Amino acid sequence: MAKICILGGGFIGRFYASSLHGQRGRDRVTVVYARREETASRFAKDYDVPHFSTNMEESVAHPETEVVVIALPNNLHEEAVMLCVKHKKAVLCTKPLGRNAEEALRMTKACEEAGVFGGYLEDLCYTPKFLKSLTSVKAGQIGRILWAKSRETHPGPHSDWFWDKNMAGGGAILDLGCHCIEIARNFIGKDVKPVEVMCWADTQVKPIDAEDHAIGLVKYENGAIGQFEVSWTFRGGMDLRDEVMGTEGTIWINSFLRTGFEMFSTGKGDGNYIAEKAESTSGWLFPVGDETHELGYTNMFTDMFNAIEEGRSPQESFYDGYVVNAVIDAAYKSAKTKLWEPVVLPEWRGQTGLTKPSVFEEYDADHWFIKDEILPNGDIKVIVKKKESGEIVELVKLNV
Repeated sequence: MAKICILGGGFIGRFYASSLHGQRGRDRVTVVYARREETASRFAKDYDVPHFSTNMEESVAHPETEVVVIALPNNLHEEAVMLCVKHKKAVLCTKPLGRNAEEALRMTKACEEAGVFGGYLEDLCYTPKFLKSLTSVKAGQIGRILWAKSRETHPGPHSDWFWDKNMAGGGAILDLGCHCIEIARNFIGKDVKPVEVMCWADTQVKPIDAEDHAIGLVKYENGAIGQFEVSWTFRGGMDLRDEVMGTEGTIWINSFLRTGFEMFSTGKGDGNYIAEKAESTSGWLFPVGDETHELGYTNMFTDMFNAIEEGRSPQESFYDGYVVNAVIDAAYKSAKTKLWEPVVLPEWRGQTGLTKPSVFEEYDADHWFIKDEILPNGDIKVIVKKKESGEIVELVKLNV
């Protein structure tokens, strides 16, 4: 059994507590910290937590705290992590790790130098559909990955601090893009270096200083492309979708909003909660069967606590959070300059010197292969390129 301190008694802290008390069946939240006493006491009552406090260091240092879970606004992550380092407590931090790569790297190095476990709570890299897809990708079932696209859009976050650029560190790119970038990294290969980013971002709807909508391309050293689409302006709920294209296949994932569970209601009856970011309780609705599981929290915490017990690194570490922050920094710079901007990674631990693979596949001694196709009459048409002249021609195998 792990004794857990949750820092933050709001929306995400409650999601975490629901998952922790339900997943392995033996881990318990024993301490909760919140900035307001009424928030902390209500959380303690709702989740049967024996100790609550409005003092962060007291909560981290509490004798009933073994593992600290950070569910705080972005501007408090570094302070909380450094308290965990000071008191030698394993720490799991919600996304994004930092407001920028500089913050994230300081946190990463502080934990590593102190020998403190640091887990990055990137839940969307633990959804059942994602994990099954990643297994297929690693097994080579869709070949070499060329393009990985991830989309997260919804009507906007649930707390005031998200909308404050100074507290949050950014807008939709930092809040949602951190998910999308790490999803693409997993599919392309986390040891493949992201090298540059092109990003468009704008404030289209909300009266805020940060961006509420953005689209970006992340170029990797091996020639693969990651793409993110994020928005706080999307209407209709929360849309989580991924696409992966390889040389031998394609994967499409719809993780939320349209998952095969549909219901119509006039709005009568008890119970108004449908799913996170749902905008209506009447008409055609899209409930979620087990929200904490389908959003990845169950698998995420199982991996984290098993990793602590086994003395290994989790699937998502602080270092991963740092790399994501570095990509986001480049995206923000690109959105201003309208240029491809380099990803600055002074601490890179993956492969180096990768190049884009050759596009030339031999068909026979005289031709390069381009494609083949079965025609309606059963003939097979092969498109090839002559090695000597470069001429592109058709070869037809007749169905006789």
